[in-house]
Amino acid sequence: MQRDVVAIRPEDDVETLLGVMRRHELPGVPVVDDSGRLMGIVTEADLVIRDEEADLHLPHHIDLLGGVIFLEPIKHYEERLRRAIASTVADMMTPDPVTVSPQGSVRDAARIIAERGHNRLPVVDADRRLVGVVTRVDVLAALAR
Repeated sequence: MQRDVVAIRPEDDVETLLGVMRRHELPGVPVVDDSGRLMGIVTEADLVIRDEEADLHLPHHIDLLGGVIFLEPIKHYEERLRRAIASTVADMMTPDPVTVSPQGSVRDAARIIAERGHNRLPVVDADRRLVGVVTRVDVLAALAR
């Protein structure tokens, strides 16, 4: 686990976020409030609009009697739109990310990383305060011992 973690605040702008990620060469940054509690995380995946999302097309819908009936969940469209026009970290972050406890096992962290395809997991105490980050490399090094 890495204890000296670079984090960002939800009210920071996206330009500040990008500068932090570039300066520290990080693929993701935890988002914490003023008391150090984990609010979310922003990863490279949050910053990129995939090709199938690039046009931000409206979900398929039917116009009926002056109303609109969406044939697929509008939540996905709203999420893509929110991230595309994000101006703050709060707009961009994934809230309530998957975390591990400082007392958790390496095998549990490895399982979560493998199953969910994450590269890094925030480590939080019982009060959800950020105490570190476990990366895929950390897990592989621990399992190789």
